[in-house]
Amino acid sequence: MEPGTPPLKRCGCANPTEKCPDLPRTIAPAKLNPDAALVFDVRREADFAASSEIIPGAMWKNPDKIDAWIGAVPRTLDVVIYCVRGGGVSNSVVDRLQAEGVKARFIEGGIEAWKAAGGKVAGK
Repeated sequence: MEPGTPPLKRCGCANPTEKCPDLPRTIAPAKLNPDAALVFDVRREADFAASSEIIPGAMWKNPDKIDAWIGAVPRTLDVVIYCVRGGGVSNSVVDRLQAEGVKARFIEGGIEAWKAAGGKVAGK
């Protein structure tokens, strides 16, 4: 990059350019269609184990072991993640995914906001 050139935007694609749009970090619970995105539950292992619910179609990924699974995440699909309340866990996982070129966002307020917005959950 030339001196004085603005940094490239993190759009989430594998080949970002200055024309790429900024990718939002979050998605409102009411805007999520779990059938149109790859959904990962990234609640910490203890939180996941203590719950009997999951968003239908979601796959649990241990956030503490992201190095083991990040390479297999498709770069061409929209990825939505959630934790309990959409805080530090979701933020750190989205940072890592976007840095690796994954089009990733997290649900504002986590699974709790999803349920409060009328989102369906399934038993694990």
